[in-house]
Amino acid sequence: MDTPDTMIKVKEVFGIDSDLEVPAFSYAAEYVPDFDKDYYFDKDTTLSILAGFAYNRRVLVHGYHGTGKSSHIEQVAARLNWPCVRINLDSHISRMDLVGKDHIVLNNGKQITEFREGILPWALQRPMAIVFDEYDAGRPDVMFVIQRVLEADSKLALIDQNRVIEADKHFRLFATANTVGLGDSTGLYQGTQQINQAQMDRWSIVVALNYLEEEQEFKIVRAKSPSIVSDDQIKAMIRVANLVRQAFIKGEISTVISPRTLIAWAENAGIFKNIGYSFHLSFLNRCDEAEKDLIANLYKQGTGLSLKMLSVIR
Repeated sequence: MDTPDTMIKVKEVFGIDSDLEVPAFSYAAEYVPDFDKDYYFDKDTTLSILAGFAYNRRVLVHGYHGTGKSSHIEQVAARLNWPCVRINLDSHISRMDLVGKDHIVLNNGKQITEFREGILPWALQRPMAIVFDEYDAGRPDVMFVIQRVLEADSKLALIDQNRVIEADKHFRLFATANTVGLGDSTGLYQGTQQINQAQMDRWSIVVALNYLEEEQEFKIVRAKSPSIVSDDQIKAMIRVANLVRQAFIKGEISTVISPRTLIAWAENAGIFKNIGYSFHLSFLNRCDEAEKDLIANLYKQGTGLSLKMLSVIR
């Protein structure tokens, strides 16, 4: 795999008022994320991620789910043509998955034991960006493995192999989390935990990403929606989404409308020609039964229409 061979100007590529220039690749090789031409970049988050790529800073992006934390990193990588791999730190990811383990293979008809590297040493030796999703939900044994490579001059000791792997100078490390390492006192994110403060200290940039402003979200949804859905309908849908998000933040409901869900709602409205019915299919049907009356009231506040009147296609 090649190394960065060009520089991009942040002001030209991202439309952000900054003199920062960032190394990039002149072509998209394997593992470069797909390019979303309509993606909206939050200024602070984007500059933090770009600093991670340009200066090998370890960047942690935290915020409520559905704000686009992971996609933000991926879309920056897409514009830099920088290979990027996401790893979800769910309860099934173990230390061996990251570091590697012995496998039994056939060699000249005989079974032998062979060590195969995990995703971390594989990526560490390449000009590659790793994004650890749900970082605050990682298992303790996994977190201590990650702590080894959080330093800028990352090195990973493979004990079973009696060797130390040094990071490629263009290896980059990012993470996303719903909390900021202090645990979850709201009950919204079960499974998250406090992160060792010695490890948190190794994240050189920590940035919060919130939901989009209505104007920016409108532009994104409008660009991805069928023309049959009017501007007024999209604005009403965004009002509903923001009301639901506020209720979610207050702990009144347990499900939130992400930008992805909002786009799906608009797309479905173009298919079914009815925003109320599409709201059922895109969001309401996944919600807790006990919360549906509240959500229906939020829908009426945002659209001025009763959800029950729109629940059947006419």
